[in-house]
Amino acid sequence: MKRFLVIFMTAVFCLGTVSAAAYEEAVAYPPAYEVFEEWAQAESAATLNGGMDCKAALLMEADTGTILYQSNETEHLPIASVTKIMSTLLVTEALDKGKIKIDDTVTVSAYAASMGGSQVYLEPGEQMSVDELLKCLIVVSANDAAVALAEHIYGSAESFVAAMNERAKELGMENTHFSNTTGLDDDGYSCALDVAVMTRELLKHPVIFNYTTIWMDTVRDGAFGLSNTNRLVRFYKGANGMKTGFTTEAMYCLSATALRDGMQLIAVVLGSSSSENRFAAAKQMLDFGFANYRVVKPEALYLQPLAVKGGTAETVKLEYAPPTILCEKGGSEIETEFVLEKKLKAPVKQGQKVGEAIFSTEGKELCRCDITAAEAVDAISFGSMFGLIIKNILSFV
Repeated sequence: MKRFLVIFMTAVFCLGTVSAAAYEEAVAYPPAYEVFEEWAQAESAATLNGGMDCKAALLMEADTGTILYQSNETEHLPIASVTKIMSTLLVTEALDKGKIKIDDTVTVSAYAASMGGSQVYLEPGEQMSVDELLKCLIVVSANDAAVALAEHIYGSAESFVAAMNERAKELGMENTHFSNTTGLDDDGYSCALDVAVMTRELLKHPVIFNYTTIWMDTVRDGAFGLSNTNRLVRFYKGANGMKTGFTTEAMYCLSATALRDGMQLIAVVLGSSSSENRFAAAKQMLDFGFANYRVVKPEALYLQPLAVKGGTAETVKLEYAPPTILCEKGGSEIETEFVLEKKLKAPVKQGQKVGEAIFSTEGKELCRCDITAAEAVDAISFGSMFGLIIKNILSFV
């Protein structure tokens, strides 16, 4: 039966002669993509006063973690397939650690193949690469692919869910509990703030952009078509992810990411009444962020070596790494002030904090970063002092 569905869907995908609604009527399973009406374009917003159609919303700048807008951000809500952001995070971390490889072959279990909702109709015993399953997971939110990957990495879906909750705890996601890998209605919940937090963490893994930016693609050697559930990927400038979700209980949810001029934003929408309205709400927040803010990374200035008392060297070289700073557009230039220890005594360890760089604009402090010793300086001992004396004597001979 599933093989028949694959052939039927491929014909729909390639020929485009059957509507999504007609397809849904023809088969007993939902398609591997969400059904969309025309997306209602929201006007660009220079201000953001709420009024969006959703239960909770949040806008975050990813580099600094600064929250630019929030509404009911800690309310416990079901998040549907947005749950798969955490599932994807565990997969990417397993790839980074070498626990799995992108070309590993995964054999699909009967349990994974039994998943309902959005799926790619995996058959028990069917084999797919991690690469293809990850594509199915991210692009079309395939529940069967999510479970297949979970079992491949952790041995069972239950162990994977435990790891999801442990990772959430490590990230400080205090208002989240995962009950499955897929987000299908259960007793799991999260909140807009926590969704932004895990989205921010996932953005640290560049491999995801190989999948989150796909609009249309195929798997099974071109035999099965995929269409991204995130319409912003095609219709919003700079969109580069992240995940949609829908169930009757959760309603329409979205974590949307976009990058412009070096600034990465995350817009979270939970509990919207329609697909169009969730995209409009996300677009409104993203427009607001890009219209009003910018990120700046000040140039690292040269610092004179700092005097060291009682050391084998009279001075120590200094270094600091200017942070990314979020500021409002149209503001004054960023100024840097250095505060250093006045009496630095040996021994000095490499990397030891010896001061701070303070960044401000118009007299208002924005942030600080540590100034550290670029090298170690040992304390002078009797032996080293005697050696210096001999060296100085010999220099006059």
